[in-house]
Amino acid sequence: MMSERATTCSTSGIPLTEEGSTSFPCPGCGEPIGRSPRARNQGVVYVCPSCGFQGP
Repeated sequence: MMSERATTCSTSGIPLTEEGSTSFPCPGCGEPIGRSPRARNQGVVYVCPSCGFQGP
């Protein structure tokens, strides 16, 4: 069974098409979180829209 994947960055909203983009389940609730390479490299905080979990 495949898990759901995010298609946009959770902080910037840009599509996850670049190399280095990632999607992972929220540690708080399991909803998909998307991260662009730029957001990851800059350590931009993301907030899960479902449960409010915050991460780097």
